[in-house]
Amino acid sequence: MFDKTVTIGQIMTTKVLFVKPNDTMDRVSDIFRMNNIHHIPVISDDDKVVGILSHTDYHKILHGFTLFKTEKSDEYNKAILRSLLVKEVMTKQVAKVNPGDSVMVAAGYFRENLFHAIPVVDKQGKLVGIVTTFDMLNFAFSEPAFLE
Repeated sequence: MFDKTVTIGQIMTTKVLFVKPNDTMDRVSDIFRMNNIHHIPVISDDDKVVGILSHTDYHKILHGFTLFKTEKSDEYNKAILRSLLVKEVMTKQVAKVNPGDSVMVAAGYFRENLFHAIPVVDKQGKLVGIVTTFDMLNFAFSEPAFLE
């Protein structure tokens, strides 16, 4: 069995890309295109988590775009992404965890809610990291007990 006293702070990702509510979905598109990530926390001007955007949320928008790839349709689609704001698309009800919480807290959230990422915040609610199901898998399968 793995060590249940390990904290989220020990396994979380600390280099987190984020966006602000008034950023455009065009910026989100660039972030997803240039980085191998699936979730982007949305933070306020005082660095507090106010939402989250998933790659799935982004693809739901793209799904409504035209299937025909013409020069004009591409222009229109890009114009929509430039005009649509993050706050209009983001999920506003976001579960958050603290770095000192046990990994079991994150595991519970993932199992109960089918989340794939949870922002990690300090006592003031400011973003300090993100914990993903990938982080949890890396932790679980790096334990010697699982490798025996």
